[in-house]
Amino acid sequence: MGPESIRITVVTPCLNSRETIRDNVESVISQSYPAHHVIIDGVSTDGTLDVIRKCCAENTTIVSEPDHCEFDAMNKGVALADGDVINILNSDDFYAHEDVLAKVAEVFQDPKIDCCYGDLVYVDRTDTDKVVRLWKSGPYDPKRFLRGWMPPHPTFFIRREIYRKYGYYRLDLPFAADYELMLRYMFKHRITVAYIPEVLVRMRTGGKANITLRHRLAAHKSAKKAWTDNGLKPKPWTLPFKPLSKITQYFVRS
Repeated sequence: MGPESIRITVVTPCLNSRETIRDNVESVISQSYPAHHVIIDGVSTDGTLDVIRKCCAENTTIVSEPDHCEFDAMNKGVALADGDVINILNSDDFYAHEDVLAKVAEVFQDPKIDCCYGDLVYVDRTDTDKVVRLWKSGPYDPKRFLRGWMPPHPTFFIRREIYRKYGYYRLDLPFAADYELMLRYMFKHRITVAYIPEVLVRMRTGGKANITLRHRLAAHKSAKKAWTDNGLKPKPWTLPFKPLSKITQYFVRS
């Protein structure tokens, strides 16, 4: 089975993303390995759709309709995906180089691999060549979840069949649905994991996930619910370590 036999779908949820969506779309188009791009727009009013239509490739599916939250949009995109492997690439994010999908496809040549992830850099919102911090994931060990670890969601590639088998993003956890899904897949169900030790995605700073203390507290509560609802018991230090584990990202540069 050759690399081209692995079909990849990239799902991008967006809403009023006119300033950043072009970088996202063009990073998918420029990949040396082809992908089906599914863009789920939450009825933008700032011209986002005009930008998408001007720069998107032929193999792009565009849906524009109201949604409940970004994870609702992700679920819609996953349902429309025709690839063997799916990645969620938010509108502020773009691939680090043109061979990202080729490297991912190579990993999934091994039929035993259910998912993979890599490293991520946060970049300045306007100067995307300026690295603000590096999220170096490191090799996978399930026990790392107990120390507050999680892989960067934009670098997470998963076989479509795993979504079908273990479920989609939970809409009742709007601040931690990505964390809960990866915890459920990787820690609870112990799907097989591969790590690609390089930067796969560049993410602009200033996104919704980094806004307020209120958000942080809600995220902590949602993360705790992610464990208990899955019948899992975190260590006393697991949830406090979750935000603290990100501190070292500010001291490492790509």
